[in-house]
Amino acid sequence: MTTLHPDPPYEKPTPHPENRFMALTSNCDDMPTLFVDTHASLDVLYDTAHYRIRAVTQVLENLSMRGSIDCESFILSDFALLCAIPLRDGCDVLDVIGRRLRARSAAN
Repeated sequence: MTTLHPDPPYEKPTPHPENRFMALTSNCDDMPTLFVDTHASLDVLYDTAHYRIRAVTQVLENLSMRGSIDCESFILSDFALLCAIPLRDGCDVLDVIGRRLRARSAAN
């Protein structure tokens, strides 16, 4: 029979400008598991941000073209969270792109 061992204590990563991986703001607690590779190429970072922002934009545009939508407030709250998470992820990636472009401009 296999003996189960508890995981070692979690050490929260310390934010530092030179860390390659930046935790996404949308992580649900103090133990982040979703990260952005800040050293990824700019075109990959752009595509990642664009994909998330475009997906939410399309959902909201489709919703706005419908007639009246009756639903409970908790459903609207859940829907808003569903839209906010990928938007926040996209903004986090855009922040990485901005920092990289500013650093490139400062180096020139």
